[in-house]
Amino acid sequence: MKSTPAKAVKVRSASGDYVVLCQRGILERAEREIARLGRFSSIHILTSPKVWKALGKEIRRGMPEGFAKHVHQFDDAEEAKNLQTVEKISRALVRTGADRKALLVAVGGGVVGDVVGFAAASYLRGVQLVQVPTTLVAQVDSAVGGKTGVNLPEGKNLVGAFYPPRLVLVDPKALGTLPDREFRSGLAEVIKYGVIADPKLFAFLESGMDAILRRDARALEHVIRRSIEIKARVVGKDERESGLREILNFGHTFGHALESATRYRRFQHGEAVAWGMMCAGLLGHEVTGTPADAVSRIVTLVRRIGPLPEWPETSAKRLLQAMHADKKTREGKLRFVLAPRIGEAETFDDVPEKKVECILRCAPQFFARPLKALGKCDA
Repeated sequence: MKSTPAKAVKVRSASGDYVVLCQRGILERAEREIARLGRFSSIHILTSPKVWKALGKEIRRGMPEGFAKHVHQFDDAEEAKNLQTVEKISRALVRTGADRKALLVAVGGGVVGDVVGFAAASYLRGVQLVQVPTTLVAQVDSAVGGKTGVNLPEGKNLVGAFYPPRLVLVDPKALGTLPDREFRSGLAEVIKYGVIADPKLFAFLESGMDAILRRDARALEHVIRRSIEIKARVVGKDERESGLREILNFGHTFGHALESATRYRRFQHGEAVAWGMMCAGLLGHEVTGTPADAVSRIVTLVRRIGPLPEWPETSAKRLLQAMHADKKTREGKLRFVLAPRIGEAETFDDVPEKKVECILRCAPQFFARPLKALGKCDA
């Protein structure tokens, strides 16, 4: 049976435009798609043991023996997303003879993509990169846009580079082996795109969430492709996060603080973002007048992706301190992406810290009860 062409989404970049190819089964012809990029002195697959165990055979079928003979595996836990892992990868590349005409193929979730992307940007001052995201959060978000980086003990993604790939291969079929918790976690980023840029996508998620949670092929491919299109449009206009691209961080200022305060051991990234979006919705109601109905819809939809890890027993002041280490902070002032209405978002830098502290204090109790009516948070 003749395969249909993959659906391509073009991403504009100052370093050279690239495409995201999204189609079920595209990994089966990964060799052909990568070969279109030109010749490389060597090709190195970088992945984690668990991803390679789940998808290694399928990926090898798409890349015949000899096409990519070097496979480097490393820990993809969030705690391992650090400079030490980048050093280990770089030294492994040296030992296997990777030169400036080598190609790195990142196969895995967000941690793999971020770490390998930063290694590609740094090794020999830059080698070519292909992203093959295998988790939902990576397919719709982290593999697209060229942001790479690692964490420091002081905060998330504080060391990194803007380094776009040559190609991104998105195969929704790869999500079939994804654990349920990771799949549901990734849906938070999909909800984010509806909140910040597309009320039709948000409405589709409201009506089709049950089908998506069943991993219905058509529903899932639709939301993945639409999320990629939104991200490509945003980063094409603002690659270096100097303005518009900041809207992609809706919920992330709260989420990153939760991850940092729990040393990246309690939350998956999407789970922290899910808490963060609910908090950002409530903060929007407090600060920008986001309608109560809109906040209720955001919170209700987030809740439908499944139970979240409990809010940590950490003081609001400690979380505020973690927020001050966020990349968006300017001259010591916290900046938040808020949504005045579903489908629109912008960055605010005049948010009273007392309001933020109040949200952090009351969030666990507030979001645990039915949202029949949305009241004010007493600062």
